[in-house]
Amino acid sequence: MKDWQEDMAKKMEEYLQALERLHLPEYIRYLDDRKRMMRHQFLGGLARGMGMAVGFTLLGAVLVILLQRLAQQNLPVIGDFLAQIVTIVQRRLE
Repeated sequence: MKDWQEDMAKKMEEYLQALERLHLPEYIRYLDDRKRMMRHQFLGGLARGMGMAVGFTLLGAVLVILLQRLAQQNLPVIGDFLAQIVTIVQRRLE
């Protein structure tokens, strides 16, 4: 009987420590503060949007450079097609 009580006390202590690690009261205060939550979500969205814009720009630049290099190699069928794509992209960028 004593072993069972010690095991239960040990498990309860583990559960209490796990609950403390969750920081539940702080999270509830965060959810109650709508202004703080909205500001946090807004700034996070701005950061994600800027990251995507920069990433797509860099990816597009690498793709244009790659297409230019392929077009310079004068591949029979692909070279003309890639040259047209590169000129179209360059016109759009200007």
